[in-house]
Amino acid sequence: MEPFKIHSLFGEGPIHWYTPTNVTLWMAIGLICMALLLVVGTRGRAIIPSRMQSLAELVYGFIHKMVEDVTGKDGLKFFPYIFTLFLFIVFSNFLGLIPLSFTPTAHIAVTGVLAILVFVTVTVVGFVKNGTHFLGLFWVSSAPLALRPILAVIEVISYFVRPVSHSIRLAGNMMAGHAVIEVFAGFAPVILMSAAVGVLVTPLSVLAVTAMYGLEVIVALVQAYVFTILTCVYLKDALHPGH
Repeated sequence: MEPFKIHSLFGEGPIHWYTPTNVTLWMAIGLICMALLLVVGTRGRAIIPSRMQSLAELVYGFIHKMVEDVTGKDGLKFFPYIFTLFLFIVFSNFLGLIPLSFTPTAHIAVTGVLAILVFVTVTVVGFVKNGTHFLGLFWVSSAPLALRPILAVIEVISYFVRPVSHSIRLAGNMMAGHAVIEVFAGFAPVILMSAAVGVLVTPLSVLAVTAMYGLEVIVALVQAYVFTILTCVYLKDALHPGH
């Protein structure tokens, strides 16, 4: 679990909330990458776009359509927030695939804050827009009357569990993928110590690491998509509550 350890950038002293760490460093690098893509990459606004401008426009259009399709026109006012959330997670995931780097989204402290922000935002929007009618989200009016109180309790519990599942899903997948790559990568030097089987098995270990790395690239993108679309679904519940 060495790649997931948090340490101070300056010295070996205790870590406080204000201490610059490898987590803050790589989150800052992620923010710089976002700025490079959206500001530097699109500054020309060319009719025939460059590769970076094409990528920025593709991501922008993809997330914009997702927000509109899931939440409706009312949800587009939250598009900047959701778009920023998606890009932050994507860059954090991809930067973590660089050797000797750090993956902020592999830590529950980071994903937990993101999930809590989504949860608080959705809850506040729900009550501000709908008032007490927002509580209709927990009342399954289509179910038989005798089951509605039981289902209401289940709905309330599932609602408050959202930030837990939302954060653990992302952090767990990123940590597990990196741990598996670390395990497979550890096989190669061990096998090399045995000359009899090293020549045969070491290439297999390298191929396994390469395959896992390719899979982790896909997982990094998919998990950012899942976190974002769940945010859109939760926002839809706040804007249009009720079953």
